[in-house]
Amino acid sequence: MLHNRDGTYYVADIFYGGEFGDSSTIQLVDQSLDADVCSILPKSLVCEEEIADSIFFMSCRVPMTSSLYIDAASCANASFSAYPYFYALFSGQTLNETGFDESCTVEVQVPRPVGLQYSNITGLPRLSISDIHRELLRGYNVSWGCATNVDFSDRNRRVAIAVRTLLGVLCLIIVVVLKFRRRHLCMDDTIEEFLQMQNKFMPIRYSYSEIKRMTESFKNKLGQGGFGSVFKGKLRSGRFVAVKLLELSKSKGQDFINEVGTIGRIHHVNVVQLVGFCVQGSKQALVYDYMPNGSLDKIIFSKEKNINLSWEKIFEIVMGVARGIEYLHRRCDMQILHFDIKPHNILLDENFTPKISDFGLAKLHAIDASIVSLTAARGTLGYMAPELFYKNIGSISHKADVYSFGMLLMEMAGRRRNLDAFAEKSSEIYFPSWIYDRFDRGEDLELEDATESERKMVRKMIIVAFWCIQIKPTDRPSMSKVIEMLEGAVELLEMPIKPFLLTMERSSTDDATESMDRAQCSASDS
Repeated sequence: MLHNRDGTYYVADIFYGGEFGDSSTIQLVDQSLDADVCSILPKSLVCEEEIADSIFFMSCRVPMTSSLYIDAASCANASFSAYPYFYALFSGQTLNETGFDESCTVEVQVPRPVGLQYSNITGLPRLSISDIHRELLRGYNVSWGCATNVDFSDRNRRVAIAVRTLLGVLCLIIVVVLKFRRRHLCMDDTIEEFLQMQNKFMPIRYSYSEIKRMTESFKNKLGQGGFGSVFKGKLRSGRFVAVKLLELSKSKGQDFINEVGTIGRIHHVNVVQLVGFCVQGSKQALVYDYMPNGSLDKIIFSKEKNINLSWEKIFEIVMGVARGIEYLHRRCDMQILHFDIKPHNILLDENFTPKISDFGLAKLHAIDASIVSLTAARGTLGYMAPELFYKNIGSISHKADVYSFGMLLMEMAGRRRNLDAFAEKSSEIYFPSWIYDRFDRGEDLELEDATESERKMVRKMIIVAFWCIQIKPTDRPSMSKVIEMLEGAVELLEMPIKPFLLTMERSSTDDATESMDRAQCSASDS
């Protein structure tokens, strides 16, 4: 038998060449195939390079109507098939030339056996999966040596045959090893190891050329994130996507691993969907569903009347974000802590349904664990929980996301940034402190043209936000409790203690005042 890293082959037959230059070949068959059971997934996977004249076995989200796709559902191996529909597809030179559908993902790629070479099947009736299985069982013919025109004795002939067989096998092993090394040297070792561990990996893997094609060479830039730029793209199916091109000098591959390791394994109406990814040498990209209404910060902080949402729609967005975070914390196989909840990372689809995005700082944790170990603080100033800075306040846990949500909720209720150096009154610079004092005096937030029910809705949002931004993590509710409070009546909610440390509040106010003074000085100097 002949072994390589990906599978085991046995020699079904040896064909010796003639004495006048005829080629000698070995007939090799993949041992993982079963002659009696329709199991068409060989273990000799070829995932990284496209081989001309090969067969792709792929799983698809939806049924394929093209005649190019051969139904292979009866032979699908559940441990390999990511999606419910399974097909075989013959390639010409590259996968892109076959009419490959974006909703499918390649599970296995193998060279065509001799009986299914292009020249052998041209003009024949449409093949079935049974035909393909039968030809795979016949295997591949591999050349292993050359004949000579020397007149051998029987003994010398046997020796020569043995030597040529050994050389042929050694050549085949060298080819396999070189192919394996070339495939893996073009990718960061850490990322490659991570991808190999994702047994139930769902998103589609794209080549860098496909990323360039779908973005028209990165023509339409949507924005700039912490670890790269985001561009608008379009799949062959007509579906619009957002493509984040990662900057390796900043993320060093960790942002890619965080995103794929978290968002790649889940699907929820309030979490942005990862469509696919690209890892090709130094190029890394993530492909998401496109959100036509942009991010939440452009809505709640905008002064333009044409994008001013009603309080009812604002509250729907609040509930959607809360349910998304609660899902990450409690309803996944692993607890996912986001660590960067803020308006900029809440995207809105065509119906203004909120989608939590940007999992570059996320961390996976066991569901039953209450404490998270972090080597450094992570997040965005203004939304980061105080325990990320002050260890004596409490342990880091899912309550850090609760704090961030509270700060976001406060900004949505006030429709302004929590810290505004250009507020009309100095007492209004830090919104949470100012509005707490108003509530403490029995006053409400002044709202123009708001109904009584809308005023109660806003008051409820602010009270819940106060509970979420309590200084001690143990004083904050879980996201499940937050949802319960938001769904309940405002009359049932009690005001918590003022959730600010004096030093922290004074520091925030002083910083804001200094920023305002600098801005005024700059204006007067100009």
